[in-house]
Amino acid sequence: MKLNFKKSGSGQPLVILHGLFGSADNWFSIARELEKNYTLYLIDQRNHGDSPHADEWNYRVMVKDLLELFDDEGLSEVFLMGHSMGGKTAMNFALAHPDRVEKLIVADIAPRYYSVHHQTILEGLNSIPLAEIKSRKEADEHLSKYIDEAGIRQFLLKSLGRDENGFVWKINLPVITKNIEEVGKALPQDGKYKGPTLFLAGANSNYIQQSDLPDILDHFPNYEIEFISDAGHWLHAEKPEAVIQQVRKFLK
Repeated sequence: MKLNFKKSGSGQPLVILHGLFGSADNWFSIARELEKNYTLYLIDQRNHGDSPHADEWNYRVMVKDLLELFDDEGLSEVFLMGHSMGGKTAMNFALAHPDRVEKLIVADIAPRYYSVHHQTILEGLNSIPLAEIKSRKEADEHLSKYIDEAGIRQFLLKSLGRDENGFVWKINLPVITKNIEEVGKALPQDGKYKGPTLFLAGANSNYIQQSDLPDILDHFPNYEIEFISDAGHWLHAEKPEAVIQQVRKFLK
């Protein structure tokens, strides 16, 4: 699959993968700083953003998509970074193609299995009657019945686009809803990436816990971890300066 991506800057290539329900746009503010030192590739993963939709959606095919992009762009070795679902894609890619990853950065996700915890979000998104609503405000009103936090609703509604017939989802909502279990799947037990790896964890997030460290060490023996203070799971949105600082320090 030919993924949509945005390229900017100059220097060694740094590829960034967004999380579930996100897109390349989530990383624009951070990219504006990092592109001063690196060639940034902000990727829309399949079924997200402006990349194609497909019925098959799992980490195996997302790794294959990424490899195709690397080959098309002539990227023999990159710095690879991913957040949440994108972090799982990045980890799986590093295990499958370690020779293509010079350094790996994983933002607020561990290699383990995560149980499904997006049911309320999916119910809310599926409740919006796209054929009937006339404005984003109406969509937000529908979503507010399921999600109290305005910031989360604003993030989710970034995936609401328009065509000549009205509102449409840029995410492949039916396939994501059907296959949501795929997002939480653990890495292969025998997989190992020996290159330098940085885990960035939100200090207020529960996605990476002390109990995850042995599993992280098993898969990524050359790892280090930094906790971003006063940040939750969306650490790059909550504390972008701290994330930029840690990324620059690690990639040097």
